[in-house]
Amino acid sequence: MDLPMHSIAAIAGAPPKLKKRVRRPWPSWLVRAGLIVSCLFLTALLGYLDFLTGYEQSLLLFYLVPIALATWFEGLAFGVLFSGLSLAAWVISDIAAGIPVVGAWNLAMGSAAYVVFTVLLHKLRTVLRDLDQRVRDRTVALRREIAERKRLDKEISEVADRERLLIGQELHDGLCQHLTGTALTAQTLRERLAARSAVEVAQADQVVRYIEEGIDLSRNLARGLFSPELEADGLMVALHGLAENMSDRHGVPCTFESDGVVNAGDPKVATQLYRIAQEAVMNAVKHAKASQIDVRLVEAGTDLTLTVSDDGVGLSSEPQQEGLGLRLMAHGAALVGADFRVKRREDGGTLVQCKVNLNAESNV
Repeated sequence: MDLPMHSIAAIAGAPPKLKKRVRRPWPSWLVRAGLIVSCLFLTALLGYLDFLTGYEQSLLLFYLVPIALATWFEGLAFGVLFSGLSLAAWVISDIAAGIPVVGAWNLAMGSAAYVVFTVLLHKLRTVLRDLDQRVRDRTVALRREIAERKRLDKEISEVADRERLLIGQELHDGLCQHLTGTALTAQTLRERLAARSAVEVAQADQVVRYIEEGIDLSRNLARGLFSPELEADGLMVALHGLAENMSDRHGVPCTFESDGVVNAGDPKVATQLYRIAQEAVMNAVKHAKASQIDVRLVEAGTDLTLTVSDDGVGLSSEPQQEGLGLRLMAHGAALVGADFRVKRREDGGTLVQCKVNLNAESNV
């Protein structure tokens, strides 16, 4: 006979699952009652100690403790109330200790001191509470502004990517096709001139060559503008293709290395890292006049690090305003919560490093 699993567990003596106890906060009325009782106890205790020490040594200053607690946590009314109770405890303890006469001047000065202390402490509490409320309101406003800025940055990035893709498509489908047709027409014209043995054949060849160079330039521009969303596991393939493309287009040796198979985790992270690498390589080719470019992707734990180094002229040692390329790379890194750094290499050249935590919430 088969028994249910819960019966088997009961027979075997398996301990029952204990529900996690949730600690609930105490009711406000209970906290308030406890505070009042504590203040009353302190006042009575000070009165008793004041009685034991005799009327020659007064504990008038120590009564400020229950007064301060009542004023700070319960307000001005309770502070004044415990000021009166403390004054009464002080007078009763002196009378019980055998004081011959209770001085009216001492009584008036003690009352005035307690009232002034209570009012000042209440004012301080009110100021601190208002300041704390302002800080909370400002914190909420700053968080709202930060969230709105992140949303706007994301929208701007999406719009820029969409416009860049449209421009690349227009270059590829429009201008390149138009130049191809022009090149075919020029080639036909060149052949007709050659058939008639015209002297303009050399000039026609030059025109065809210029048009073909324009086609290559347009295709390269369109290829650089194409940056579709990458899959997380396609980052290595895209970086390898970037290195080969740069080597073929510009004749500058560009290599890509990685420690095994690297997965970016999030397609957005992969896309931004690819764009940062693309911009860094283009800067090294166009501005740094590099003769060697190395792209490296390393995954260590939850950190993914992209490094682009070159042997070009490097960064200037004089402080200057950052170029558009550096700002674009820094902005792309900020969109995925990455740590972006650019520094001058000790042996010359530039080192661009972007480190992103794949488990960080800011990547989403």
